[in-house]
Amino acid sequence: MSEALEMTTFRLVPGLSGADFVEANKDIDDYLRRQPGFRWRRITETEDGTITDIVAWDSVADGRRSASGIMTEMADSPVHATIDHATVDFRIVPVLHQVI
Repeated sequence: MSEALEMTTFRLVPGLSGADFVEANKDIDDYLRRQPGFRWRRITETEDGTITDIVAWDSVADGRRSASGIMTEMADSPVHATIDHATVDFRIVPVLHQVI
């Protein structure tokens, strides 16, 4: 099986909501759709305000390449101003098992 998950958890800057974060992601969503190996993206928010952003890729390499572009090519995206960067936990991991 070849699949990887990019999983990022973080908090938003004070005063912003999950809806604000989703709105600020419009250009990132368009960017992701153009990336080789992109499969899907899901964003969740827990009751305590933790955001989890999960992106599925064909491979770890696809995820790493895209993540690099989000920090360089997409550096001007409004999404970056919504995130409390001190709270970010980011990883890309290969999928070992799935049930469909």
